[in-house]
Amino acid sequence: MSKHVMDDAMRCLQCKNPKCSVGCPIHTPIRDAIRLLLDHETLKAGKLLFDNNPLSLVCCHVCPQENQCEGHCVMNHTGTPVQISAIEQYISDYFLSSYKPVPSDNSSGKIAIIGSGPAGITIAFLLARKNYDVTIFEGNDRIGGVLRYGIPEFRLPKRILDQLTDTLIQSGIKIRPNIQIGMGISVDDLFRDGFQAIFMGAGVRRPQSLGIKGESLGHVHYAINYLHNPDVYHLGKRLAIIGAGNVAMDVARTALRHGCEEVTILCNLGEEPVTAREIEVEYAKIDGARLLYYKTAVELTDKGIILADSQEFTDKTGAVRAKPVPGTEVLFPVDSIIIAIGQGPRAVVVSSTTGINLTGRSLVAVDDCGRTSREGVFASGDVVTGAKTVVEAVKVSKRVAQAIDEYAQSKATLATAHQK
Repeated sequence: MSKHVMDDAMRCLQCKNPKCSVGCPIHTPIRDAIRLLLDHETLKAGKLLFDNNPLSLVCCHVCPQENQCEGHCVMNHTGTPVQISAIEQYISDYFLSSYKPVPSDNSSGKIAIIGSGPAGITIAFLLARKNYDVTIFEGNDRIGGVLRYGIPEFRLPKRILDQLTDTLIQSGIKIRPNIQIGMGISVDDLFRDGFQAIFMGAGVRRPQSLGIKGESLGHVHYAINYLHNPDVYHLGKRLAIIGAGNVAMDVARTALRHGCEEVTILCNLGEEPVTAREIEVEYAKIDGARLLYYKTAVELTDKGIILADSQEFTDKTGAVRAKPVPGTEVLFPVDSIIIAIGQGPRAVVVSSTTGINLTGRSLVAVDDCGRTSREGVFASGDVVTGAKTVVEAVKVSKRVAQAIDEYAQSKATLATAHQK
């Protein structure tokens, strides 16, 4: 065990009312897990964390702890908070490496899960515990969704997703890779074949465009596509990234590891509105990226980007926006451009399924428990909320899994009554 993990565990005050758990969206039992660790009950500590959050080992790597558990630690009042993420990482890694789940006996009914991102994995684990016959349909060759194809290895090691794959299979969950529901197999086919409920968690893999001239040029790419497989891109030495969120920082750090020598992140506003976590911005700078503020791309060319100075204004909703200042346009020469301004849902599953209502943002409309407008079809995760944190996806998905269970059981009760 790393010495700092034990040192930090011993710093925990074991508060009667642990604010760290209050600050966590899924109220992770941090205090109790630390106590079990110090009592040499690491497996019990790991089970406690895993039962509360099947993605505990993922969240400790990618969560914004500074705003959640560690940000609420009472030790902040006197100095440095307990490094909860490091403790959770040690416990969860040890547990997942040793865990032998009891396989589902498939007695509760058949559930289909479309997509194996954070929401899909969470719901699969929770329903397998309730003895459902769960099948995951994944469009890619491996599970993980954004966890595998959107977060770089240096932030989230892929071995964790491989461990989760093994645990899913050991839990009795079937995985069908390279299957895009809506292309060959439809939601109607799933109901025909005996699935009592269907969960849609296909995520947001459609990049948002700038809508400016030059976006179709050969040296222009989208962040979500680049992060999916950066090895196949030839970006040259000079790269510009348009956008200032966590994805933009991931792209910058990945590109610097793949041969780019000059990476510039273009922000259309100042330093304060940058949406990326402060620590991710600092890591990007440490790795060699440069941030350029108050610059708006007005055109993309073969030689680079036409940039204009930005001017702030407030829109009707009260949000601060940026607009280019006429007459300030200059060429910013680069070899490649990556656009990282967000992404929306893939439409193939929704467009091929009748009876699914959408919101104004083309996301799936659901109630508080993930019920869509079509009976038996549930949804949560990014396809409902847009891109959010992993822990937020877990929080909502726990509620949705409960609703799916209640729905499936009510259908089973009605079927039994009709047979009588």
